[in-house]
Amino acid sequence: MDVLRLILSILLPPLGVFFQVGIGLQFWINIVLTLFGYLPGIIHAVYIIARR
Repeated sequence: MDVLRLILSILLPPLGVFFQVGIGLQFWINIVLTLFGYLPGIIHAVYIIARR
């Protein structure tokens, strides 16, 4: 299941975070980071998935 979340976080970072933590602070932070740049959103999403 974590492999699927990692793949989703590379394709659509907020979606990977959503499946991990739901709609919360981390999800909104990831949306903002993804809007600032695709790579920061991916890094944050992978960090959230690996941390939990």
